[in-house]
Amino acid sequence: MKKVIDARGEACPKPVIMTKKELDSIEEGVITTIVDNEVAKENVSKLANSLGYEYKVDKKGDNEYHIHISKGAASEETNVCTPDTFKDMTIAFSSNTMGKGSEELGKILMKSFIYTLTEATPYPSTLVFYNGGVHLTCEGSEVLEDLKKLEEEGVEIISCGTCLDYYNLKDKLKVGTVSNMYTIYEKLRNPIKTLTIG
Repeated sequence: MKKVIDARGEACPKPVIMTKKELDSIEEGVITTIVDNEVAKENVSKLANSLGYEYKVDKKGDNEYHIHISKGAASEETNVCTPDTFKDMTIAFSSNTMGKGSEELGKILMKSFIYTLTEATPYPSTLVFYNGGVHLTCEGSEVLEDLKKLEEEGVEIISCGTCLDYYNLKDKLKVGTVSNMYTIYEKLRNPIKTLTIG
């Protein structure tokens, strides 16, 4: 079965939601989602990868991408991390400080917490940054090197695109990738496997 989703002109997370809905409606086959910007292309590709489906991206023009997702074929690149290295847990950062009270102390605590993450295994599978937390993944952050080390080890690092836009930081993102609210919701919806820091 083959289906085509024309998501051109749709703002994120709509292309992701449209694609997920079609993928859920078929047992197996190929879904092709057409988008007209890089962010949507990356987000739909991440969806396919997170679900374990093979996908291929064809660039058809300056601002047109066709993402072909095959349901029923597991990606060879998924599950490359061993259970001893990663824990199925998401840590969410809603602020660039830790706890309430002194902002200066909060920044010291946050720096210490993220450094501790680099030294302790198993690593969390994902770090999510939203609202004021996106400052931690951008130029000028004191924890960039530690976050880059975690990313190199295979930890997924995502920052809220709406939040980066709000703070005018999208061009200053230095680690991880830009994400959308659908993906953030998917990462945070299991309270047992989610830890919120802020």
